[in-house]
Amino acid sequence: MGFRRRKKVPFRSAGELDAMAAAGAVVGAALIACREAAVVGASTADLDEVAESVIRAAGAVPSFKGYHGFPGSICSSVNDVVVHGIPSADVVLTEGDLVSIDCGAILDGWHGDSAWTFGVGTLSQADTELSEATRLSMEAGIAAMIDGARLTDISHAIELGTRAAEKEFGRPFGIVDGYGGHGIGREMHMEPFLSNEGAPGHGPLLVVGSTLAIEPMLTLGTTQTTELDDGWTVVTDDGSRSAHWEHTVAVTADGPRILTARPA
Repeated sequence: MGFRRRKKVPFRSAGELDAMAAAGAVVGAALIACREAAVVGASTADLDEVAESVIRAAGAVPSFKGYHGFPGSICSSVNDVVVHGIPSADVVLTEGDLVSIDCGAILDGWHGDSAWTFGVGTLSQADTELSEATRLSMEAGIAAMIDGARLTDISHAIELGTRAAEKEFGRPFGIVDGYGGHGIGREMHMEPFLSNEGAPGHGPLLVVGSTLAIEPMLTLGTTQTTELDDGWTVVTDDGSRSAHWEHTVAVTADGPRILTARPA
């Protein structure tokens, strides 16, 4: 009798996970530096410069710069920009802006990839709750990264995390359509694609050492987006604000391990 070997989410050795965590620590440091630099009057080009200097000082290389022609070391997505915002001297931060910074670094051939949403000055309650809901959805997905789970178990967990946040905050959130997480290792974007919603129990199997970038993107309105003429910047169709949180995560025998931890 013949049988099909079940496909697995690509996995790494313990030593390789440590190498990925070293790359991830560089990303975490760059994100912290970006947040500290994100003051009223700073441009997203300023933040890009800060991130690149932190990454290169650590002996790493920005993985975004030159990726399919992308010009920056970070994606800087402000307010209604969901993802892939191009850093620019013309985008100057103002009080109450909601800023999502996505950052990647390569160290010794291994990739780290992480995103963080935060406010410039004081955020509105709606924006604060949007960012927190996105973080909670990511945390729910991370918690599902266990040995023996199927890929869409994580998608389902992220979706349930979003619905739980809707109940907690008493407002709806849009799960951005068509974008999600991905495999990661010696390349930044690898198979499989990880949706941020869906039924559980499908897709490849997670095993000890499997690595994924988990990255929910939520909005205060629509799930629909449009890519601008620059070929990168993705904005919400209704102009509603968006948040984006991401960590690179590994399955271990002791549970999920975040490989892009931010230094305290």
